Amino acid sequence: MRTMLIRAAFAAFAFSAVAAQAAAPAITAETAKGPALVDSKSMTLYTFDKDMGGKSMCNGPCAANWPALMAASGSAASGDWTMVTRDDGTMQWAHKGKPLYTFAKDTKPGDITGDGFLNGAWHIAKP
Repeated sequence: MRTMLIRAAFAAFAFSAVAAQAAAPAITAETAKGPALVDSKSMTLYTFDKDMGGKSMCNGPCAANWPALMAASGSAASGDWTMVTRDDGTMQWAHKGKPLYTFAKDTKPGDITGDGFLNGAWHIAKP
């Protein structure tokens, strides 16, 4: 009986570890410009050319138009998914080192109106 309990506990732990690794902060979806990363609401995610060295350069008014993909407390980086600390101390998800954002003018899933914005500085985040 004790052996069965230990095996069951180990199986539950192993399953939870795999489930935690599988829970990426974004998924891939198809847009008019091909595959893109999207958030939990299926809104297109973007990267910003001015972000350098694992730091977000989009703060203040910029962040009002380009909300960051925020990392919840207790989130853990894994594989291509990392987190950067924003100027206000909050954590933001990054993919392959690039901080991720949504665009306030995208109103429905599949919108890609931010791609190429600001003389081409904003780009659809590619998987």
